[in-house]
Amino acid sequence: NMNQQLNKNYYQTSDLSLATTISLSFPIDDIDRSNPRKAVFVFRKTPELEKLVDQYFKNEIKISPQVYFNQLRVVKARLYANG
Repeated sequence: NMNQQLNKNYYQTSDLSLATTISLSFPIDDIDRSNPRKAVFVFRKTPELEKLVDQYFKNEIKISPQVYFNQLRVVKARLYANG
């Protein structure tokens, strides 16, 4: 099953805030736009990435608002670009 394989090797989220935070440290591998109402950001799964996600949900990440906002613009540009 290709989808199970994908879930094992990749971390996926439609949460723009989380995707932006992850993308400061890890490249966005792909954006799944198959659902027109909800794009899904795909990252290659690593122990470091999973630790970062855990810290995100525990509210343990401290980040400069300017750095975050600039990255959000980068992510949105990628999201709304064609392809």
